[in-house]
Amino acid sequence: MITLLMFSKTVLANENPYAANYQAQNQGNLHSLQNNPEPQLLIGTRRDADNIKMLENGYDLMGLSEFEAGDIAPEQAIVHGRNIQADTILVYVKKSGNATPASKMEVIKEAVKKGQSLTEKDMAIDPGKYRYYATYWAKLPPPVLGVHVIKLVARKSSQQDEQAQATDVNEGVRVIAVIHGSAAEQGGLLRGDQLLSLNQEKVNDAATLSSLVRRFKGNTVTIKIQRQSEQLSLKVAL
Repeated sequence: MITLLMFSKTVLANENPYAANYQAQNQGNLHSLQNNPEPQLLIGTRRDADNIKMLENGYDLMGLSEFEAGDIAPEQAIVHGRNIQADTILVYVKKSGNATPASKMEVIKEAVKKGQSLTEKDMAIDPGKYRYYATYWAKLPPPVLGVHVIKLVARKSSQQDEQAQATDVNEGVRVIAVIHGSAAEQGGLLRGDQLLSLNQEKVNDAATLSSLVRRFKGNTVTIKIQRQSEQLSLKVAL
């Protein structure tokens, strides 16, 4: 589940840790299609599942921020999101350390039992630190095909197993997300499919797939896939 947060446009004066720890993806070329987007801030729950959901909804990852700090206002993520022209930001916050009222009480009880004196500092609850992780997303223009894929790499195993898997594992690309409403979804492609060829031309990486999609744009193509133990041919109108 992803929760929407609403904040004001106040710009904070302190150094922005979301900006200082930002790592751009896609060579930093990705940004919103809007001129001055107002990023939507969401609280993420499960990173992998959230990433797939964003891809399926037509977004692509611009970059991420990861750092450890005290209590940081969520508005700072929005400030950085505006600067890089992001449409949506997912923020994850996790407490680091074990400084809770319950754990502090155990320390105090143990000190009293041993007859040790306690200072105000000993009695205080340490606010501790948090692990912050944020991903920044841009909405893509309507796709021609509408899939996100990764190149398949053969896993190292016994020689016999490698020989048995050689023709399967190295061929094609794995579909990790199908964009909702896209030609791929309408043509029957599913997440997890192993995409082998398009119009009988082998597809071994994302660049080859993109090139073929551009070449056959406007046509109905035949896409050969491996779905579990079954090979299928799908007709997809680009």
